[in-house]
Amino acid sequence: MNGINQRYDAIVVGGGMVGAAVALGLARNGFQVAVLEQAAPAAFMADSAPDIRVSALGYASVSLLKSLGAWSGVEQMRCAPYRRLETWEWDDARVAFSAADLHLPELGFMVENRVLQLALWQCLAEQQRCDIRCPAQIRSMVRTPACWQIALDSGETLSAPLVLGADGANSRVRQWAGIGINGWQYRQSCLLIAVDTQQPQQDCTWQQFTPQGPRAFLPLFGSWGALAWYDSPRRIRQLQSLSLPQLDKAIAETFPTRLGHVKSVAAGAFPLVRRHAQRYVAEGIALVGDAAHTINPLAGQGVNLGYRDADALIDVVTGAREAGECWYSEAVLLRYQRRRKTDNLLMQNGMDLFYNAFSNRLPPLTFARNMALLTAERAGHLKTLALKYAIGV
Repeated sequence: MNGINQRYDAIVVGGGMVGAAVALGLARNGFQVAVLEQAAPAAFMADSAPDIRVSALGYASVSLLKSLGAWSGVEQMRCAPYRRLETWEWDDARVAFSAADLHLPELGFMVENRVLQLALWQCLAEQQRCDIRCPAQIRSMVRTPACWQIALDSGETLSAPLVLGADGANSRVRQWAGIGINGWQYRQSCLLIAVDTQQPQQDCTWQQFTPQGPRAFLPLFGSWGALAWYDSPRRIRQLQSLSLPQLDKAIAETFPTRLGHVKSVAAGAFPLVRRHAQRYVAEGIALVGDAAHTINPLAGQGVNLGYRDADALIDVVTGAREAGECWYSEAVLLRYQRRRKTDNLLMQNGMDLFYNAFSNRLPPLTFARNMALLTAERAGHLKTLALKYAIGV
């Protein structure tokens, strides 16, 4: 097939959780789509320990996956509902949210990223209008008067009027399109740890703020859970050098006693970086998910924002085509940018405000932020509105 130019309506670069969702949504709406991905997700093994990369899916994200037909695949593999969310610094000044407050069965689900990707890929494999190219390495991406042309290392050239960059925080699509970013690296890193809690399945996710950084627990399926340990890069590197039994001891000395005794099975670290594309679109180009924005993971909103991007982009492009418009034009794609950029920026700034407020050790500020948590707990309707916004109700 070397040298053959194959035409599509859209080419999605990146077949991860967000890119696969966009591709599936477009294919289900009649677009001929190609997905380019460097590596396929590993096959699901029911008896395997959980991956360290997990996402806290809110109500809106689950609704999108259901509409795409992918949620049943997630349920057939594994996920865990969470019904309560708590955050605190002082024990007597905490905020607690509950699904019962919104008359919902759950606030959302904890799902391993690989399970999400696999469920979406299963649906893509059933779509005649979608071709998955994996492994696929892009050699070049060039704009012609009529379309974008992408040359692969295999020798093939693919063309389409619309290219969607879903290729992560270091997006090559964003670079090829000449779209700049604003951002910075935070003063902390995060260690993710998969643990066996040796307890029945839990449904409460919680986060404790400390002078060194937050400590968070995410309940997974069965007795499994995930810990997020935020600290200085130096401390995180030190933790990475420990054996798993040594890490268990460090967890016991650092996390609140409500965690109980846990057994670590895997750990991995990443730096905390904020990025925001200066624009999301160009002629025949749109960025989604981490290619457009990355956020401080304090509230676990990263993939939820990505799925809001996916939902909005599918809606804009599909609606424009049905109206007889040039659906891949910059003028149409700017509607997507207007729907998503301000919302993403608002969430980024909100998380930064939270991060900076709890990163300061000054006693007056410590008192003020704990009073703010106490006030938030008693805020009634405002507290409910904040919860609805966070989970996308």
